[in-house]
Amino acid sequence: MNATLASAASALTFVWLGMVLAISFLEAPLKFRAPAVTVPVGLGIGRLVFRALNRIEAVLAVAVIVLVAAGGASVLVAVLTGVTVLVLAVQLLVVRPGLNRRSDRVLAGETLPRSRTHHVYVVTESVKVLALIALGTVLLGA
Repeated sequence: MNATLASAASALTFVWLGMVLAISFLEAPLKFRAPAVTVPVGLGIGRLVFRALNRIEAVLAVAVIVLVAAGGASVLVAVLTGVTVLVLAVQLLVVRPGLNRRSDRVLAGETLPRSRTHHVYVVTESVKVLALIALGTVLLGA
């Protein structure tokens, strides 16, 4: 793969990784521990933050795809890129809509039991983190 394009794709991949780690695994759980942050307030903040994150992730995904395609990527890089983008697509098109419907209900005043969909999101987010680490590392060596 072209070294310049591989370096750029790797840098974007690690920026993406840092954003996911900071928001999904640090900010999201901590906001509910802050004094006076109620579940509805936390959900409202979370929806705004994750909407912004997901938009930035989509832009980063497109940029990485373009760089990888233009750089003549190896099969391994192409597969890792595909896995990463597929996990993001599942989150955006399958998991997040269910979480949004649930948060709409909570914000409307309903009291609901804990959701297993959050566990699915955490699992997909964990898989995406591993895929981003692998992709960024392989791109560094390309």
